[in-house]
Amino acid sequence: MAKSALLKSSIAKKYWMALTGLFLCLFLAGHLAGNLQLLLPNASEKFNAYALFMTTNPAVKILSYLTYISIIFHAVDGILLTFQNKAARPVRYVKTNPAANSGFASRNMAILGTVILVFIVTHMVNFWARMHFDKNMPLMKTTISVKGQQPKEFYVGTAEGQYYMVDQVALAGEIKDTTANRMMPPKQLKIVNGTEVHNAAANVKVGNVYKDLHKITVDFFRDPKVGLLATLGYVIAMLALAFHLWHGFQSAFQSLGINNKFTPTIKFVGRAFAIIVPLLFAIIPLYIHFTK
Repeated sequence: MAKSALLKSSIAKKYWMALTGLFLCLFLAGHLAGNLQLLLPNASEKFNAYALFMTTNPAVKILSYLTYISIIFHAVDGILLTFQNKAARPVRYVKTNPAANSGFASRNMAILGTVILVFIVTHMVNFWARMHFDKNMPLMKTTISVKGQQPKEFYVGTAEGQYYMVDQVALAGEIKDTTANRMMPPKQLKIVNGTEVHNAAANVKVGNVYKDLHKITVDFFRDPKVGLLATLGYVIAMLALAFHLWHGFQSAFQSLGINNKFTPTIKFVGRAFAIIVPLLFAIIPLYIHFTK
């Protein structure tokens, strides 16, 4: 039995690969539930609230790091193990017919995993990294109409009913050096640390606003130059995920020894999961791109 590329014990590898795979299935289900809010009415507020929760809740942060570790191990170890197995059998059989003994997904798990890994990296660069590190990340706005007045734009606060007039809030690049200029900032409020709203004169925090991940997502898939390409790339990645789950879900339970009388149920649930979850993920960018 071939040894794992990252673990010395092939038995430990078998269980760890199965457990990380099933954990990532739970992550997919939770992530899908959050992303589906992009299809709901008032999607901006709901999705941005979800994004804030996912990036600030301590328990979710711990689960996030566990997810990152699981993704790296599951993908890299699987790819390296495939190369190890090929190297251990340098001479091909005279006549083979793999299609007769295994399905497409089981024969191409490494390739499918590589496609998914590339997708995850690009996905994190375009969304996760911007949400966490982009100093120019847009803030969520809404337009409020007051009877007898012109509609005005407000930044949406994280507390219910909390709004800050855009005209009265200075962004980081707009805040003047009051010491050098010896004058008060021209606006009553200022943004500090990306989302904190401070009284400009007293420098006291008065609230928080949402980062607008919804706008980033919509703009990405509706971009005139790369929006269609990004949408198609996302759909292709979900197709690869579907094939990967088609074999991987049932294989994980088999590795853990949970089969026999449960096998038909596991197979049914696994195949349903492999179809429904990637399909719903794929619908989201298609909906965003083709609905204006």
